[in-house]
Amino acid sequence: MIDISRIKAITLDLDDTLWPVWPTIVRADLALNGWLSQHAPATAALSAQDEVKKAVRAEVNARHADRAHDLSFLRLEAIRALLLQAGEPTHLAEAAFEVFFAERQRVDLFDDALPALAFWSQRMPVVALSNGNADVHRVGIGQHFHASVSAQSLGVAKPDVRIFVAGADAAGVAPHEVLHIGDDAHADCVGALAAGMQVAWLNREGHDWSHGETRPHVVVRDLHALCACWPEYTP
Repeated sequence: MIDISRIKAITLDLDDTLWPVWPTIVRADLALNGWLSQHAPATAALSAQDEVKKAVRAEVNARHADRAHDLSFLRLEAIRALLLQAGEPTHLAEAAFEVFFAERQRVDLFDDALPALAFWSQRMPVVALSNGNADVHRVGIGQHFHASVSAQSLGVAKPDVRIFVAGADAAGVAPHEVLHIGDDAHADCVGALAAGMQVAWLNREGHDWSHGETRPHVVVRDLHALCACWPEYTP
C-alpha cells in the first residue's frame, strides 16, 4: 500500500488516465481529413488509404528516430510527407496539423477525473507527466495543475527516469515524496518505480502485471478508489 504521509506531490499521466485517448485521436484524424479534402484533395485521397498512411508514418518515424519523444513533430512531418507524395504544396502541413491538434485537445474525461483532480490539487502540487501532446490548459483542466512536463518539452519519454525526476523538480519535492499515477504498466509504473517514487497503477481494464517482481504500491480500477486511500475523501 501507499504511504500517504510521505506524499507531498502527485505526478499524473494524461492519456488513458484522465480520458480515453483513441476516440480523441479518431476525431482529430477525421477533422484533419475533412480539412485536407477541402484544401489538398489528392493528399486526402492518399490519407484515406490505410496502408499508404501507415507506410508514410513508419518511414517518417524511422527517419526521425531521434525525435520519437515528439509526437507533434512526427505528426506534422507525416502530413508533410503525404502532401509531398500527392504533389500538393507542403507549406499546407502546418495549417493541417493545427486542425488536428485543436481537435486532439477536445477530450471526454472519465467520470472520476475531475473529482480526483479537485481533491488532490487542493492538497498538494499536481504535475502532468505525459508522453503525449495534450495541453491541460487547452483541454480545460489547467487550473488543477501546478506544472506540466512532457516528453516533447524535455526531450525524453517515459519510462526514462529523467522525466520523472523533472516532474518531481517541477513540484519542488524529491522523487521519493511523489506519488505517480498512470495507466501504462511499463511507461508509467516501471519508470516511476526506477525513479524512487511511490506508484499507483490505474488498471481500468484489469490487466495482469507482467513486468517483474517489483510492483506498484497500489493497483486501482478507478481514481475514486485511489482517492479513498486518503481518509478525508468523500466521493
